[in-house]
Amino acid sequence: MSGHSKWANIKHRKGRQDALRGKVFTRLAKEITVSAREGGGDVGANPRLRLAVQNAKAVNMPNDNISRAIKKGTGEIEGVNYEELTYEGYAPCGVAVILETVTDNKKRTVADVRSMFGKLGGNMGETNSVAWSFDRKGVVTIKTLGKTEDELFEAVLESGAEDIEYDSEESRIICQMTDFGNVFKYFDENGFELGESKLEYMPQNYTKITTVEDAKKVLKFIDTFEDYDDVQNLYHNMDLDDSIADQID
Repeated sequence: MSGHSKWANIKHRKGRQDALRGKVFTRLAKEITVSAREGGGDVGANPRLRLAVQNAKAVNMPNDNISRAIKKGTGEIEGVNYEELTYEGYAPCGVAVILETVTDNKKRTVADVRSMFGKLGGNMGETNSVAWSFDRKGVVTIKTLGKTEDELFEAVLESGAEDIEYDSEESRIICQMTDFGNVFKYFDENGFELGESKLEYMPQNYTKITTVEDAKKVLKFIDTFEDYDDVQNLYHNMDLDDSIADQID
């Protein structure tokens, strides 16, 4: 099992998590629209769309919003032509970063991303400049609901997953990318309450941050990109020392 979870390392920043909730509906609506455009609007026949809709329902997105996003993707109603783009590089202190974006204007987004990297003390890289040091994994998020880590790990083994990042409120089940569909199906069909689940980039190694000054630089970088409308997901390899994390919020 994972032991200390680097994912939970900045989970203490509750105020930050609350602030990001305002962006959740917009981000998930974009994912639904792109999924419907790529694979059609039939949830039963489009696995990516089915997952996107499940994730939207997990955060209580209204059905009207979901339906409208699907119709934008299929062209039934007028919508925006989105393009998916991934950027890589380094935040301050050598922290590796991968950005997944969805944009209706590629030129604007690449210019904005390049500018933000520079202004925030980072370096934008070429394709695979940092992706080689990350693994693509499936992540199924479930509500813990009072279960112990040992109890959940039994389910992890039964599902064919490989690890768990345990938290008293919401835990993450980690699996190989190729097993994601089966693992998701197991937890969906065995009475677990699901949160947002997706494929993620997980670092093979971490860059440890040990001073408040460095932590603030990296967190400002991360926060600025997470607030940028075109960014869907941000992955990094920062390991924020707990003693430092406690001094930030």
